[in-house]
Amino acid sequence: MSKKKLKTVVREHDAPQNAGKTAKRLFGQLKDQRFRLVAVAISIIIYTALNIFTPYYSAIVIDALKEAVEDAIATGSFSFAWEPLGREMAILAVMYMIMACFYFFQSYLMASVAENLILKFRRQISNKLNKLPLRFFDQNKPGEILSRVTSDLDKVSETLQTGLLKLVVAIGTIIGSLAFMFYYSWILALIFLAFMAVAVIITKVVSKKNLKCASERQEAIARLTGIAEEYYTGRDIIKAFNHEEESVNKVNKTVDEVRLATRDADFLTNSVNPAVRFLSRVAQAVILLIAGFWMLNNRMTVGVVQAYFQYLNMSAEPITEASFMINSLQSALASAERTFEFLDDEEEVPDTATPVNLDRAEGRIAFEHVSFGYSPEKILMRDISFTAEKGKKVAIVGATGAGKTTLINLLMRFYEVNGGHITIDGISSTDLTRKGLRKNFGMVLQDTWLFGGTIAENIAYGRPDATREDIIRAAKMARVDYFIRTMPQGYDTVLENDASSLSVGQRQLLTIARVFLCDPPILILDEATSSVDTRTEAEISKAMNELMSGRTSFVIAHRLSTIRDADMILYMANGNITEKGTHDELLAKGGAYASLYNSQFA
Repeated sequence: MSKKKLKTVVREHDAPQNAGKTAKRLFGQLKDQRFRLVAVAISIIIYTALNIFTPYYSAIVIDALKEAVEDAIATGSFSFAWEPLGREMAILAVMYMIMACFYFFQSYLMASVAENLILKFRRQISNKLNKLPLRFFDQNKPGEILSRVTSDLDKVSETLQTGLLKLVVAIGTIIGSLAFMFYYSWILALIFLAFMAVAVIITKVVSKKNLKCASERQEAIARLTGIAEEYYTGRDIIKAFNHEEESVNKVNKTVDEVRLATRDADFLTNSVNPAVRFLSRVAQAVILLIAGFWMLNNRMTVGVVQAYFQYLNMSAEPITEASFMINSLQSALASAERTFEFLDDEEEVPDTATPVNLDRAEGRIAFEHVSFGYSPEKILMRDISFTAEKGKKVAIVGATGAGKTTLINLLMRFYEVNGGHITIDGISSTDLTRKGLRKNFGMVLQDTWLFGGTIAENIAYGRPDATREDIIRAAKMARVDYFIRTMPQGYDTVLENDASSLSVGQRQLLTIARVFLCDPPILILDEATSSVDTRTEAEISKAMNELMSGRTSFVIAHRLSTIRDADMILYMANGNITEKGTHDELLAKGGAYASLYNSQFA
C-alpha cells in the first residue's frame, strides 16, 4: 500500500512536476466532449478569421470615405450612396455582428465543457474515495482531501472557461495580425517584434517564479482547510482545555501563510500584464512616428495606417493576454496535477474475479497464522490464530493501542493481511467481495456517526427498505423509542450538523438501534456502551444478550464486568494475543488478564 500523503512538497525548481504530461492527461479527460470541442474550434476559427480580416477591410472603407470627403470638399456637396461606400460599411458592420455572435457562442460552449469536465472529476473523486484503503484516511486530513474537490477543481474550471479560450484566440490573432503587418510593412513589423521579444523574455522569467508561488498557495489553502475542519470538529475539547488562544494563533498563522502565498502569486500574475503593455505602448509610439512620416510622403494611406494600428493593438493585447493566461494556466496545471495525484493513489486490492456467494453466514470465524503491519517493514501482528465458533461470544481486551480495533479492521477487510488467512464458514475472506463480506456483519463503534436526515432514516441506514414498524421495533430493543418520541417530530425529526444537539449516549443508542434493525449473523461491538450510564447499559446489555443469542459476536471492552460471560477472551498486548481462554481460566492462570481484572475490582 502507498504510504505517500496527498500533501506534496513544493520543490524549488518546478511545480507541477510534469506540465506536459499533466496537460495531455487533462485534455484526455475531454474525449467524451468531442462534439462540443469541435464546435468550439470551428467557432474560434471563424471568429479569429473575421477578427483578422476586418482591419484590412476597414482600410478599404476608410480610404473610400476619405475620397468621398475630398470629392465633397472639391464639389461643395456630400452624398452618401450605396455604391460603393454604403455597401462597404454595411458589409463591415455585418462582419462585426457575426464576430459577436461567434464570441458568445464559443464562450457558452466552453463554459459547458469546463463544468462537464469538473463534474466528471468530482464523480471520479467520489468513486475513488470508496476504493481507497483505510490507511489513506489515517494519513490525510479531511480538509486536504476536500481541497481537491473545491479549490483545485475551481482553479481548473476557471482557466478552461476563460484562460484557455483567450489563449487559443490570442495565438490565432497574433499569427494573423503579424502576417498582415508584414504585408503592409516588414520594417515596422520587425520593430514591433523586437519590443515583443523583450516582453516574452520578461514573461518567461515571471512565469517560472509564478509556477512555484501558485503551488505554494494551493498547499497553504489545503493546510488551512485541514486545520479549520479539525478545529471545528474538536471545538468542545479546545474550549475544555482552554486552548482557544493557541488554536486562534495557529489559524491566524496559517491564514497569514495563505495571505503571503496568495500575495506573491497574484502579484506575479498581475504584474506581468502592465509590464508587457508598457512595452507595447512604447513600440506603438515608435511605429507611429515612422508611419506618420511615411503617410506625409504618400508611402502609406490613411486607411492603411489606421489598419496597421489595429493590427498593432490586436497583436500587443493578445500577447499581454497570453502572458497573463500562461501564468494562470500554470497555476491550473499545478491544481490538476494535485488532483491526478489523488486519483492515482493506490487503491484497495480488487475483489476476486470469481467471488463466492455467502448470502448469510453461519458465523464460524477463524484467524489462521495471520500477520499484519501498517507497512511491510514494521509488522505489528505475528502468527495470530484463533477460532470463534458459530454463535459464540468472543471478547477482546487489552491496554489502549494493543491492537484490538486493528484485529476487527482485518476481519472487516478494512486492511489487508500481510500473511495467513481469515475464514468465514471455511471460506477465505479474500474469496468474497467486500460487499458480500460486510453484509454479514453489524458494527456498533465507540465513535458514533449519524448523517443529515431523519431519525428514522438514520436507524434504517443498513436497511433502507425497512418499514416504520421495523424501525420502531429496533428502537424499542435499543431502549431509545421513548427518547425519540420526546423529539419535536418524533421519528421524522431531522438531524443536522452531525446530530450535535443529541448527547453522545443518545447518538450511540441510535447506532445500536441501527444494528438491531439489520439483524446480522455476526456482531462487532467496539465499546458499544461506553457512553451510556450504568442503568441504561444494564438495559442495553439485556437487549444485546437477546440479539447475540445464536450469533457470533466480537466484543471489545475496557470494563471487564461486561464480558465475564464470554465464551472466549483474547488478551492483546503490542499487537499480539498473549492470553486466550474463558474468564475463569484466565483468572486461574494469574496472568495479565487477571491483573487487569483485579485492578478494576480491587
